[in-house]
Amino acid sequence: HQMTLERIPMGRMFIDDEMLDTAQRILASGQWIKGPESKAFGAEWAAYCGALGGTPCSNGSVALIAALHALDVGHGDDVIVPSHTYIASATCITMVGANPIFVEIDADYYTLDPAAVEAAITPQTKAIIAVHLYGQPIDTAIFEVAKAHGIPVIEDSAQAHGASLNGQRVGSFGDIATFSFFPSKNMAVGGDGGAILTNREDLVQRVSTFIDHGRSDKYRNDVLGTNFRLSEIQCGIGRIQLKHLDGWVARRNEIASTYSEALADLEHVKLPKVRDGAVHAWHQYVVRVADRDSFCAHLNSHNISTGIHYPIPCHLQPVYADHPQGSRGSLELTEAVCDDIVSIPVMPLLTDDEVQRVIAAVLSWTP
Repeated sequence: HQMTLERIPMGRMFIDDEMLDTAQRILASGQWIKGPESKAFGAEWAAYCGALGGTPCSNGSVALIAALHALDVGHGDDVIVPSHTYIASATCITMVGANPIFVEIDADYYTLDPAAVEAAITPQTKAIIAVHLYGQPIDTAIFEVAKAHGIPVIEDSAQAHGASLNGQRVGSFGDIATFSFFPSKNMAVGGDGGAILTNREDLVQRVSTFIDHGRSDKYRNDVLGTNFRLSEIQCGIGRIQLKHLDGWVARRNEIASTYSEALADLEHVKLPKVRDGAVHAWHQYVVRVADRDSFCAHLNSHNISTGIHYPIPCHLQPVYADHPQGSRGSLELTEAVCDDIVSIPVMPLLTDDEVQRVIAAVLSWTP
């Protein structure tokens, strides 16, 4: 009987008539790049997050590269970054010729451990990339540590659209913040897309110039740059998705608290916590289980998808095989977490019945 129920995926696309009409309108306009939509989307997204300025760009990975460029990070510099994150948080550092210095996460929230950050700072440290992982805002102590050492912070907010800490939205804390609008994220743009927000007057123009070939007018290029722009259709769709974001984040929170309440008594499933004063964006609802393969197989048998974000920490990825930290044992907590985390569906388009199906399946699993 169970197998006849429709599979519950990890994500569902939201598409409405307004998105379709906007795409057609922009196509018909003939202005497919560098038009009113990208200007408006950049301004609206910055205003939503409470940042000083904003520029849409082609994806979240190049947003990080542009952020490092804007902060003059390059050859011989070190950048502190968690290893428990998507690989793009680390490879951007290598792409600009700098060295990633991987540091530990804290045991409760899986975000950067401020003490580990403090301990890793050297005269070579040029920036800190702090990831609001799964939608959980980072510990504000990181900004205090950074300030004490005069080191800029890049908030990698790719999973945290709509999250806040003590009433302040993610994206407005760091010197620069980067976002991704990849289709699986909390809001999307109908393709690849990203944004760079800045909270320093001296960086606003720098970032927007860099992503458009470093030019002051069409054929005059004052500074180094390249094409990291986002097209008009994507920006137009992003503006519509932004209108729905608060509702989606509220629904994610509703689903997450339903899970946390229903699963609270399970000894063999460790539930996620929410930092004090935080509104978690619940990009993922991540539990820890001792026997992950058995857990995933059990949910799969009930036609429920699961995910692992992420099974291999950055420092153990083949791309960092030659890195000084590139062997097991260098970040023990990160490695332990990556071995037993699993994500269950928490997308806003889940029905109440599907939420109950997920709960029933988790409750019926025995390791």
